[in-house]
Parts: sequence; C-alpha cells; structure tokens
Amino acid sequence: MEGGGRPSALQAALLAAGTGLTALFYSVYRQQARLSRGLQGARRLRLDGELRALLLEAPGRCVPYAVIEGVVRSVKDTLSSQFVENCKGVVQRLTLQEHKMVWNRTTHLWNDYEKIIHQRTNTTAFDLAPLEDGAGVAVRVMKPLEAAELSLETVHEKFHPSVQSFPDVIGHYISGERPKGIQETEQMLKVGAALTGVGELVLDNNTIKLQPPKQGLRYYLTSADFDALLRKQESSARLWKILTILFGFATCAALFFLLRKQYRHHRERQHLKQMQEEFRQAQERLMREVNAEGGETLKNACVICLSSAKSCVFLECGHVCSCSECYRALPEPKRCPICRQAIARVVPLYNS
Repeated sequence: MEGGGRPSALQAALLAAGTGLTALFYSVYRQQARLSRGLQGARRLRLDGELRALLLEAPGRCVPYAVIEGVVRSVKDTLSSQFVENCKGVVQRLTLQEHKMVWNRTTHLWNDYEKIIHQRTNTTAFDLAPLEDGAGVAVRVMKPLEAAELSLETVHEKFHPSVQSFPDVIGHYISGERPKGIQETEQMLKVGAALTGVGELVLDNNTIKLQPPKQGLRYYLTSADFDALLRKQESSARLWKILTILFGFATCAALFFLLRKQYRHHRERQHLKQMQEEFRQAQERLMREVNAEGGETLKNACVICLSSAKSCVFLECGHVCSCSECYRALPEPKRCPICRQAIARVVPLYNS
C-alpha cells in the first residue's frame, strides 16, 4: 500500500491481470461446457433403412445435431498416396515443414524453431456407409475441412537434413540461424476407415447429407468413437472450470488483502485523529486552568502528560519536570526529557 492508503501500481496491475484471466478462463469454460452439453444432447442415429423415414418426418427434413458412425467410402474417384503404393483415401494433406535452430539473444541459447513452408490439402466426395455389410443408407459428408477435429492418418513421414559447407556453417552462426532440414509429411483419410461424424443431418432431395451445424455447435469428423469424444470434451470443460475457480479464488484473496490493508489504514487514521482531538482538548482544559489559577498550574505541571504535578527530581542533571507515573513509563535506558542525560537516580519531590 502507498502512503495514502491506495494500492500500489504493481498491486493494481496484479489484481487487474487476475481479474482479466479469471474472466477469460470463465468465458472459455462456458464455451467448452456449452459444446459438452451440445454433444450430450446430440441424437445418435444408425445408418439403416429407418434413417430416411426419420428425416422425412423431422421438421424441415433436418436433425440439427446428430451423431453418425460409419466407414469411409468414396463416391467416385479416390486420391492415391504419392509415396505409399495401394494407399487410397478421400482427404490428402501434404506438408513441408522447416526445422532450424535460432539463437535467442535474451537467454543466450539455441532454440528449436519450426515453420510450415508449404501445405496442400486435396479432397474428393465421400460417404459414411454402415459399419456392417448389408442393407443400409449412406450419408454424404459435406465440407470435411471445416471440421474442428478431422482425424487424418500419417502414411508417410521423412526428414531431409540440410547439407552445409563450412562457410555456410560460419555464416549461419553469425546470422543466428542454423537450418536442420525439411520434414516431409503426407496424411490421409483412408477409404474404409471408421469415422464418427457429428453435425447437422439433412435430407436434400434423395441424398442424406452431414454438414456443419448451426447455432455455434462444432462439426466433428473423428476416428474416435462418440463416447471417447464426449469424455474428451467433458474433461476439457472440467479443466477450464478448475482454472477459473483457482484464478477466481486467488483474485478474491488479493482483493480481500487489499481491502483489509485499506481498512486497517483507515482505522489508524481515525485513531490518530482521535488522539489529536484528545490532545487538543487537554490543551484547552490546561489553558483554562492556567487562566483560572494565574499560571501556577502550568508551572507545576508534568511536561509529559501536562495533567499531573511534578513530583520527582532527576539526578545527576537536577531537572524537576515529570510526575512519578510518567517517569516509570519512560523507556529504558531512562533519560531526562529536558536534557536527554541519563538518569542515575530519582529523588521524590515534596511540596509543602
């Protein structure tokens, strides 16, 4: 606390930061909890003959949030892997990632640095077909790249280390950047892979489509089953809830500490004002007594309390300035209030 009782700049900044983080964590928790409640309320449907009839009876031929589990099946053409033979898929992602070491001038250490220098994603139309062979319906998956969680399998990964000459090494050390190499990765959503889709299910003409949902809900295309997806989302919501509670408690504790400090400072100021008022009243009373008794009372009054009569002599200085009660209250080592000389002994003073 500063001299005026107000919090210091650092304390105010910490309190503001704690409040801001608590509000941020609470906002994220509310979003994660809403997504978790949305998954809990999602309607689980089977890819069977009753699905089309169910959509025909639904309002607008639409189920706003539905869960579909099936296997990936291409509609027409498939995408072939560029590195693995006989590997077919419907989503292909090619990534080139640069790896290098960068000199940190603050910590004086070499840190790893990664940067995607090129990425291309290819898609083709595909359906989710029933897991079991037999009669059933297929669901066309729309806009798969908009899914919040799109499970792709890494089918190829190769690291190409950089080749450097001695002058290159010297130049890299001077520039503060040491290239390590290029990481080449290919990921695919394979034909026949089991997939869980969560989104809006609509019947468009004769085609059943799974597409991104409305009302701020998330679109999922994941290789995990629905129960695992729900547990993951609930765990995320619990984590943000715990962070919100911890930071909220810390912020409240800091606020209580500052308010308590300010209250104690206020009490001290009130006590000081009360003492000043009592001293002023004692002075006024003493002045009235002086005026009434012709100054004799002031002459014989103790210089410390100004109320009792002088009743002792301090030796060796010989000053008569205090009553016996104020002498006993003097701190050790006892010194004369007038000349500050050490008091060797005290002789009682008797007025006749």
